[in-house]
Amino acid sequence: MADDAAVPAIAIGPAPDPLLEDAVRRGGARVAPLESADALVWTTGPIGFPDPLPENIRWVQLNSAGVEEWFAAKVIRPDSTVLWTSAAGAFAATVAEHALTLLLAGVRALPEHLEAKTWRQQEFFSKVGTLRGTTVAIVGAGGIGRALIPMLAGVGADVIAVNRSGSPVPGAIETLPTTRLGEVWARADHFVIGAPATDATHHLVGAAEFAQMKPTAWVINVARGSLVHTNALVKALRDNTIGGAGLDVTDPEPLPDGHPLWNLPNVIITPHDSNPPAVRPPAFAEHVALNVTRFVAGENLTALIDPVVGY
Repeated sequence: MADDAAVPAIAIGPAPDPLLEDAVRRGGARVAPLESADALVWTTGPIGFPDPLPENIRWVQLNSAGVEEWFAAKVIRPDSTVLWTSAAGAFAATVAEHALTLLLAGVRALPEHLEAKTWRQQEFFSKVGTLRGTTVAIVGAGGIGRALIPMLAGVGADVIAVNRSGSPVPGAIETLPTTRLGEVWARADHFVIGAPATDATHHLVGAAEFAQMKPTAWVINVARGSLVHTNALVKALRDNTIGGAGLDVTDPEPLPDGHPLWNLPNVIITPHDSNPPAVRPPAFAEHVALNVTRFVAGENLTALIDPVVGY
């Protein structure tokens, strides 16, 4: 048996968690107090986080895919020498499933069908579409995008992926770097927004982008509300500049009662529940086990955060 002192130690905070303790052990490490650990798995937000960290901590695993609040709180700083990882990818399949649901519901005019109290077949014939044979642009094709591509392929849709590097995304017919994002708005039939929220992506989709889209295009946002300019979206929906929007995130959030988005027939709003609480703990535990395994082996960690870029 290996010397216990030679086995990397992982602290779990701010409170013990049996599921994560099991994940740490499955990854080949041992659970230890913060002051004697090599790494920390943190299960809440920045409030209460040990800052500064003890010098012995070399890696911190966070439990959320979005990390903008950590940068806003200045816990993660550009000069950080600690490795930071998010939960990006841990919940990808569930969120991708939700994105597909919103997109299919919009294209098939499901909101209007659900509200109908009389037979409107002839009217709906002109409103119901299909994803088969269409092209969907995934803007920010990270973990969610990679999980969504085979789902879209299953209903006969092609995907143009957009990511920071332009490195090919498996299953996409084309991958573009973010520097060429402007090319997709007129080319694609529908859009799924999955980019991180940073200063550079604030209002990534606004009036100019909506104006280039097809009048039948649906825009699905399962990332962060700040990526879409809300006032411009309301106008585009009212003017039928685009076909509709499926929003699991909004700006502001929560979306206030009486906001214009609630009363538009061509918008579907879900209250940021694409990642249901019941699925989070086991999915995060598997993510932790994978990264602990990599940490123990000295391999590159998954979902590594770039302290300079901001995600």
